[in-house]
Amino acid sequence: MCHCLLIETPGHGLVLVDTGFGLQDVRHPHDPPARMTRFMRHLINVRLREEETAIRQIERLGFDPGEVRQIVLTHMDFDHAGGLEDFPKATIHVLDREFSAATGPQRGFFARNRYRPAQWDALDNWRRYSGQGEPWFGFEAVRDLEGLPPEILLVPLPGHTWGHAGVAVQHEAGWMLHAGDAYFYHGEMRHSQRRCTPGLRLYQTLLDTSREDRLANQARLRALSVERADEVRLFCAHDTLEFERWASGQPL
Repeated sequence: MCHCLLIETPGHGLVLVDTGFGLQDVRHPHDPPARMTRFMRHLINVRLREEETAIRQIERLGFDPGEVRQIVLTHMDFDHAGGLEDFPKATIHVLDREFSAATGPQRGFFARNRYRPAQWDALDNWRRYSGQGEPWFGFEAVRDLEGLPPEILLVPLPGHTWGHAGVAVQHEAGWMLHAGDAYFYHGEMRHSQRRCTPGLRLYQTLLDTSREDRLANQARLRALSVERADEVRLFCAHDTLEFERWASGQPL
């Protein structure tokens, strides 16, 4: 399960942060060219349910999926980018380093398993960003994403993948940060010391592209979550407790 974020914006339509799995992932996950490998499907215990795809969830909320005009990606792993084709009118925003890593030569076992071109190789409406920008709570932030309001930023957080990023959104109560896969467990944030289950700790280690960058960015996010808790609330893409708390209106 990948936690996506749907944003209503005045004058910019609907903005979707990550897409999770898409309809074709559910219906034809392993038909050539495979949209995911059987190894990764079993490693992370993927359960493919059409009602949980972003497009069906958007319909369930009463919105028209055709109004999703902008998609901002934290990264292009198969469990985050599988639904891109379900929104053919959307412009896709991503860091250039991530796009280059996903579309370039795949060296190494996990690189070949994590990026699945069949999910997005027919799409051409990309906007790519260098990752350089302005300060945001001690981080670099890419502002003024093309076609998006200034309240939505890309925050480079490399480590899990080469071009991984968080997506920061300013609203009436402050900032929220969708941290993607920069961390996986709620205990890694909002405490002075990192707490993580052994299984998730191992998984993060197996999948990272730069352990040094990943751990450094986790530490920076942890400090942000403690020192600026009244200004920034953050969540990751896979923690069930965080999702349930946000869905109930009581974020951690």
